[in-house]
Amino acid sequence: MQPPNCDPAQYVNRELSWLEFNQRVLEEAQDPTNPLLERVKFLCIVSSNLDEFFEVRVAGLRQQRSHNISDIGPDGLSPGEQLRAISQRVRTLAADQYRLWNEDLLPALERENIFFLQWDELTEEEKEYYTDYFKSSVYPVLTPLAVDPVHPFPQLLNKSLNVAVELEGEELTTNLAVVQVPRILPRLLPYRAAESGTYRYIFIGNLIQAHVHLLFHGVTVRGAYPFRVTRNSDLYLDEEEIANLLKAIETELRKRSRGDAVRLEIQQDCPQHIAEQLLQTFGLNDADLFRVDGPINFMRLMPVISGFDRPELKYRPFAPRGVVAPAHDEDIFTQIRRRPILFHHPYESFQGVLDFIKEAAEDPNVLAIKQTLYRTSGDSPIAAALADAAQGGKQVTAVIELKARFDEAANIKWSRALQEAGVHVVFGLVGLKTHAKLALVVRKDEDGIRRYLHLGTGNYHPSTARLYTDLGLLTCDPVLTNDCAELLNWITGVSVFPELQKLKAAPETLHDFVLESIRREAEHAKAGLPASIFAKINSLVDPEVIQALYAASQAGVDVRLLVRGVCCLRSRVPGISDRITVRSIVGRFLEHSRIYRFENAGQPELYLASADWMPRNFFRRVETCFPVDDPALKDRLETILEVHWRDNVKARQQGQGLTYDRLTGTGKERFDAQAYFLEQLTVRQRPDRGPKIAVGGMAGAKPREGELPQAQG
Repeated sequence: MQPPNCDPAQYVNRELSWLEFNQRVLEEAQDPTNPLLERVKFLCIVSSNLDEFFEVRVAGLRQQRSHNISDIGPDGLSPGEQLRAISQRVRTLAADQYRLWNEDLLPALERENIFFLQWDELTEEEKEYYTDYFKSSVYPVLTPLAVDPVHPFPQLLNKSLNVAVELEGEELTTNLAVVQVPRILPRLLPYRAAESGTYRYIFIGNLIQAHVHLLFHGVTVRGAYPFRVTRNSDLYLDEEEIANLLKAIETELRKRSRGDAVRLEIQQDCPQHIAEQLLQTFGLNDADLFRVDGPINFMRLMPVISGFDRPELKYRPFAPRGVVAPAHDEDIFTQIRRRPILFHHPYESFQGVLDFIKEAAEDPNVLAIKQTLYRTSGDSPIAAALADAAQGGKQVTAVIELKARFDEAANIKWSRALQEAGVHVVFGLVGLKTHAKLALVVRKDEDGIRRYLHLGTGNYHPSTARLYTDLGLLTCDPVLTNDCAELLNWITGVSVFPELQKLKAAPETLHDFVLESIRREAEHAKAGLPASIFAKINSLVDPEVIQALYAASQAGVDVRLLVRGVCCLRSRVPGISDRITVRSIVGRFLEHSRIYRFENAGQPELYLASADWMPRNFFRRVETCFPVDDPALKDRLETILEVHWRDNVKARQQGQGLTYDRLTGTGKERFDAQAYFLEQLTVRQRPDRGPKIAVGGMAGAKPREGELPQAQG
């Protein structure tokens, strides 16, 4: 949605902004102050991010271009112009990535006795071992596939590893063959005789290169070159024409790995004529070709790196603090009735959320449980608890989002298992993704029926809850619980969108609420009243919100934005956004929480939300935004925001154009917000040591900007 009369110079292109976010991830891999194996993990994440970017974003732009759709975004770039800019930027990013691997990380790993070797670097003993392994375990499952008029080019799966083999010989009908590397084979092969503390590996693609001649008798193998093709992996569904959404998505998932090609990655030394043959086969051109000087898929390193028993090369482990008292001490419902509970993950344990669902499933006084599930783990304890509750006779409803990108298969699996257990499984609303994170429990207390509620900014996923920073609220506020009950009834039933009192929900009221709140701050500033905006979100794309923020800045409102990823707003533009500062924090944990703060003439309002400020969140998803009213918890959120804003180690500030600059070197003491929150897990300060940060939902004094809050014991 584009506001009228918008100036393209006031907007950053969404795709290029995302690539700059991935550049910030790469900078963490480049940072020598990070532990070595964590730097390699960041390098892997860069590759994973780029894969999804091509599978979805680039694929979408290519479709627009091929269908002559000339939609121009608020930045003024056409699909073709965006694709050209993306190709250029990704080449620079990939070059930096492989330079880092070859010139920095690989030598540093070798100094730690971790080796990723080429065939020519192996000892004779190792070559003999790997040759035996190839003959016994690899050769039997490989199939040479000639490419000629009689043998059409094989259908290669998305992101699968393959080897292009150049052949030479009399009476050959082709110079090209392809060897597909089955996914059942490991991608990294350890040497069996590794000494204690020494790790030596070879990539399977390199092993096949060295032995591929064994597959071709009577001809000469001139060269063998690993490659992979990335395909369009988005799902395209006309939900209004689908009788069974679950079966339709299962069908589309089978097609996903064979979508249109969007990128070809190939070994750097591959001859141009072989590369051109592959490009022609996949319907690509030179702009879609990426030559790599190293592993084609860095993500293959991730499980190996994670498995190394080298704690000195990794982040120091931590134990999240418990927030909810053990069940034998006091049940969780009693605790919620006494006061609302705020979770700050991963610093505070996600176990409290799991306990809430588990206790609800086991409590004989609980009558019903209703929950949304967008993403969850493969062995989800929450889904298991819901199944147990249904089998125990409780009324259980689960709204499962089948269209959660790249989690569709896992969600289909859970939907079937829950249905078999007697859970009422609902797949949301036509045309909308259910992205809200809420769990509602209906319980018969001594004084009557009461509803208990968990609302959060992140998914019900125990694994990512240790990797993502998120916030969650447990409450029995009658107004908020009633709002959520009405929202769930709207999702599962047939009715018009309900009138909600405290809850702001997309796709109906959230966008207007955000715009009205921003405009209210502008009016307060004009009237000389206290006015400011502080938002922590993952992405800022919506043009109307951006225009409203520009107007607020021009009215005198100070705007602080912590935007981890895409930000299409341009800050500090004279006369436009002088009072807007944009920062991004990229560190050990993925910053995922969404907090909105509006000064409101000296009566600050604080909200938590599942939604970023993007058109898809406002108009194409079911999202929730909810106020935090408890004074102690509001103070705690104020502290969390200020601590993040003080970061000058992992934070970067938006500069001119697309650049983000580190805040270090300003003469201030180094301060890492995530490291600070981790330190608070063990630090115990005396009560007289100054302002306190709240712990586990308890109150703490709000710090002044720039003042470091201390931990409460």
